[in-house]
Amino acid sequence: MSKAIGLDNAKVEQFSARIMEDYGNTLRGAMLYIGDQLGLFKALAHGEAVTLEELADQTGFNARYLREWLGSMATGNYVTYDPQTKRYRMPPEFAPVLADEDSPYFAGGIIQLSVPFVSMAPRVIEAFRNGGGCPEEAFPIETWEGMERMTMPWYKHYLVQHWIPSLDGVKAKLETGGSVLDFGCGSGLAAITMAKAFPEARIVGCDFHPPSIERARANAEAAGVADRVQFEVSDSDALVGKKFDFVTTFVVIHDATDPQQMLKDLRESTADDGTYLMVELNLSEDLHENMNLFGRVMYPQSTLYCMTCSLSHGGAGIGAFMGEKRARQMGEAAGFSRFRKVPSERPAMPALFELKP
Repeated sequence: MSKAIGLDNAKVEQFSARIMEDYGNTLRGAMLYIGDQLGLFKALAHGEAVTLEELADQTGFNARYLREWLGSMATGNYVTYDPQTKRYRMPPEFAPVLADEDSPYFAGGIIQLSVPFVSMAPRVIEAFRNGGGCPEEAFPIETWEGMERMTMPWYKHYLVQHWIPSLDGVKAKLETGGSVLDFGCGSGLAAITMAKAFPEARIVGCDFHPPSIERARANAEAAGVADRVQFEVSDSDALVGKKFDFVTTFVVIHDATDPQQMLKDLRESTADDGTYLMVELNLSEDLHENMNLFGRVMYPQSTLYCMTCSLSHGGAGIGAFMGEKRARQMGEAAGFSRFRKVPSERPAMPALFELKP
């Protein structure tokens, strides 16, 4: 039949194989999730070759399950396998990505997020049919732990060391007791990082999501800065009338129900000589500019989380692909007179937009 309508059978076969590959990659995501949650990558991080029995003894996990998991990792080229010695080995170059939570390349957060995001697909199907979306409270609670781990490398390795020094006059203000608002603070890692780096600064973190604020307070206590950073449950309209020297949002605006109003509120909360740092994903509004690895990752994530959360509240549903042009337009409409995209040496890093009144 395919020949009768002029199809290229070789291309059909090739595409059929690609579907099988994508299916395998989807299921391998669950195997990565298991490996991350059980600490199996950490157990292999020493770079030594081990047998199945040795890994079972080391971890205490069921050998039969480990055998299948190792097969998944070997066929996916996450570990090597020597059929002569029956030993498995994770290359040492993989450890910073899979096992080292202090590494700037650590990917445990995105691995963890894959399962809760994919689990929302049936709910998103209903939104395709009927409109609306999936509100934040519909997502598994571990979604927020995954987000914390996903953004953790930014705050550990870039926020204080590179991002803040790249902004006009911000570092000096924080060193001498300036005030900070981290809006949409999630579990508080950015605010906590700034509190540790700038002990004289007065820092407030707020988020409309109560479980995240509970987690932020616990994180601040564990970090020993609970007396230097305040976390509260609130939306942007509750901030009107309060002024801060430095206002931040980290990948918050594109998720918002009413992003334009949120920006207006944040403009009102930015001191006249202050700075607002809008950190967003380094993506474009134009599809043809996103035909790359990041685009392949973020269109699905935007569908399963960013866009649908906003639409669930009757919101704008901007999604992850807000882009610099729209960010600039929205900033100007909110009352910011200056807008600058901070240069970055790494295109895969998020976009930093510096806005001033």
